[in-house]
Amino acid sequence: MACCDVTDRDAVAGLLARIDRTGPALSTVIHGAMAVDLLTLEDTGVDQLALAMGAKVAGATHLDELTVGLDLDAFVLFSSIASIWGVSEHGAYAAANAHLDALAENRRARGLPATSVAWGVWDTGQDSDGADRAQSVIPERLRRQGLRLLNPERALTALGQVLADDETALSLADVDWPRFSAVFNAMRSWPLLDGIPEARQTEPAPSGGAVVTSGEAAELLGRLVGATPGQRERMVTDLVRAHAAAVLGHTSVDSVETGRAFRDLGFDSLTAVELRGRLNRATGLQLPSTVVFDYPSSQVLAQQILTQLLGSRQLEPTGSWVTPVSGTDPVVVVGLGCRFPGGVDSPEALWRMLATGGDAIGGFPADRGWDIAALLAAAPGQTLGSITGEGGFVSGAADFDPAFFRISPREALAMDPQQRLLLETSWEALEHAGLDPVSLRGSLTGVFAGAASSGYSEQPGFDEESAGHLITGNVTSVISGRISYTLGLEGPAVTVDTACSSSLVSLHLAAQALRAGECDLALAGGVMIITNPGEFIGFSQQGALAADGRCKAFSAEADGMGLAEGAGMIVLERLSDARRNGHTVLAVVAGSAVNQDGASNGLSAPNGPSQQRVIRAALASAGLEPGDVDAVEGHGTGTRLGDPIEAQAILATYGQNRPEGRPLLLGSVKSNIGHTQQAAGAAGFIKMVLALQHGLLRPPCTPMCRPRRWTGTRARCDC
Repeated sequence: MACCDVTDRDAVAGLLARIDRTGPALSTVIHGAMAVDLLTLEDTGVDQLALAMGAKVAGATHLDELTVGLDLDAFVLFSSIASIWGVSEHGAYAAANAHLDALAENRRARGLPATSVAWGVWDTGQDSDGADRAQSVIPERLRRQGLRLLNPERALTALGQVLADDETALSLADVDWPRFSAVFNAMRSWPLLDGIPEARQTEPAPSGGAVVTSGEAAELLGRLVGATPGQRERMVTDLVRAHAAAVLGHTSVDSVETGRAFRDLGFDSLTAVELRGRLNRATGLQLPSTVVFDYPSSQVLAQQILTQLLGSRQLEPTGSWVTPVSGTDPVVVVGLGCRFPGGVDSPEALWRMLATGGDAIGGFPADRGWDIAALLAAAPGQTLGSITGEGGFVSGAADFDPAFFRISPREALAMDPQQRLLLETSWEALEHAGLDPVSLRGSLTGVFAGAASSGYSEQPGFDEESAGHLITGNVTSVISGRISYTLGLEGPAVTVDTACSSSLVSLHLAAQALRAGECDLALAGGVMIITNPGEFIGFSQQGALAADGRCKAFSAEADGMGLAEGAGMIVLERLSDARRNGHTVLAVVAGSAVNQDGASNGLSAPNGPSQQRVIRAALASAGLEPGDVDAVEGHGTGTRLGDPIEAQAILATYGQNRPEGRPLLLGSVKSNIGHTQQAAGAAGFIKMVLALQHGLLRPPCTPMCRPRRWTGTRARCDC
């Protein structure tokens, strides 16, 4: 016997040379080397990949290359079933074995002998002390999945048959196919096993009623028949929780929260099938193996079980329903939530700031890792410099209670602060509307969010444990999806990026969805968090920033915009639903419109005629004439280019043929809190809703103006 490191090509060459010198000619090569470091694919680093590839790939490659000139009878590669259908925590090992299968095919194509056998798990017998080594060689988990230990004698006999048949690549495993197939297809159906008759799914689709096959199931059905609807749901929910706790190895049912997703509790394909089996025995039903993923919490699954047990129609996916609506049913505002600069953490706080003429602009935050000194040291026009050291920043933007939303600290760290902030603001907006957010699970509630990438994932400091959550934590589409997922909402979830108009476009889409019956309730708004100072640098180079960081909307002193951040969410409902549900109506969204400049004077240049067209379209949508409007919340960024164009468009529409003594009041919340970008439209909208509630508008033109008070629907200027 001679040994060598198969990952060392020179060592393998030396071994072959020794065989050539000392013995009969080499006729058979069997490569059985392996190295397994049990890790999931996302946790596999370069070192773990190198370990698996070294033993499997490097060794086989060296043997292939160094024996290519020999007259071999057989070249046998010991692969693994991990390369065929994947195995949990075998990411690198599966890849390495797939290489062996490919190498066998490649050798055959070159006219060389090759056989790759993807083995199941061998039963290696007993330790010297007589202990059953099966417990250490194959975890109990694998046996529960339907993988039995291979008897070595049968395995070697099968190998002899494979070589006699001159096979190239095949699998040898002892599998309990019905059990394995149920686990393998638990999350979704895979075509891989369709060619194996024993592996085909034979479980019938769930029927409308129960198939009682046990005393336990019959007893359950009897108790349900005599209970109230509320008692029934609690009874079956507790049943599901009890079995879920048992499958997961918990000693108390309290470990399984009613509304928490099974996946978040730790369920995977194997445990999902086990829970399904337990529930089938307890209820007499024939639930499919995917039921835990189709109905992802104890409460939702209990509702589905109840529907089948009591003989009602199966629950349809709620999100596919379209509610018939009346074309004359107005869309109304029933709740508000916001976070803006200056410590504004609620609509009431925003109003206090507006009513007192507050200024939310301040210095750059010291808790974001910015090199503020270097940022401000550059002269105007110089690279990597900001013309201003001030902006509008949300206090405590990094603060977040992940446990409240059942999010792990690791995942929360990888989440864009925009996701965190909008999730909190949405919850607060629903509470402001008098709604319990938890009660909306399964409802046709839509989420429409204006947002753009903040660049958070590009910041340094993420450890390996958090890196796996960076994709879902930072993909823009998940900003709306996170809210829907966390609250279990089944209406549309849409993230919109149309720059500064994002939150208003979201509001427009939400109102359309309500009018079309696509949702019964809608959250609409936007968010922006400035995670790095790049915007300050870029806009400084363009000359678009005000030196003092403040927007001087529609003022002769306007010298650029002041960048800011924030979040605003608005809860919308049809008026008939709001009345039926007892919700306070804060305002009516009478109409809205969206367009684009088309071919204007430059891609980013505003276009007056286009602004006039969208104003007229919105008025037509609302059934209003320009003279019916008393106040306009303008965009008003305070730039020398944008404000005059916007003001001219407003004069050309609202300013024509106005009734005598009824001036148009024009302003912008940016004068107080800065330009909050994707959240800017929501900020202005919330300001105007609050103004309606208080019957007051703060002076939008000069400090000499006194507040305008509204009497009924008419405005009076006290200037």
